Amino acid sequence: MKVTREPVALPRATQLLNHGPVTIITSAYGGRSNVMAASWAMPLDFNPPKVVVVVDSRTLTRQLIEASGVFGLQLPSRGFAAQTLAVGTSAGTELDKFSAFGLETFPAQQIDVPMLAGCITWMECKVIPDDSQRHDLIIGEVVAAYADSRVYSNNRWHFGDDPDLRTCHYVAGGTFFATGDAFEVNAVANGAVDE
Repeated sequence: MKVTREPVALPRATQLLNHGPVTIITSAYGGRSNVMAASWAMPLDFNPPKVVVVVDSRTLTRQLIEASGVFGLQLPSRGFAAQTLAVGTSAGTELDKFSAFGLETFPAQQIDVPMLAGCITWMECKVIPDDSQRHDLIIGEVVAAYADSRVYSNNRWHFGDDPDLRTCHYVAGGTFFATGDAFEVNAVANGAVDE
């Protein structure tokens, strides 16, 4: 099935992370590239949109991000969970994860990193230099964002009947949870629940 990547308005880009799913980070510099899974990623600001990711200083991904000043941040779906686990449990210094796991990529729109075709949302980020990097945190400004229109369009998530297109949350030991059913409520009025 052909995927339509629909642009996400930059002030809305951090909505892609609000529900706390596992993410995948891609990086490249000097002819090398790498991909890793990251559960510690979160929105930081809306305008301009900023994100925070935790990337250990000893990893190849961290070295490539520091050298290039950019990274890709993507959300895998349940259908991409096996690949997510594989890139999260293998070291980029030991193998080329893209070829080892048959990962299809496409070029980013504004930065020089590969983006993963198997994901359902994509954010291109430029590093904002900050003292927090000594704590393995990287702050990035989102300069482009887009999403698979089957699950995100018109500034809304709309997970349908296909369970493989739901985002997922990593727990441990190869266990994931898929994002569940959406529901809406009205705010409680005057601190009391209507009876």
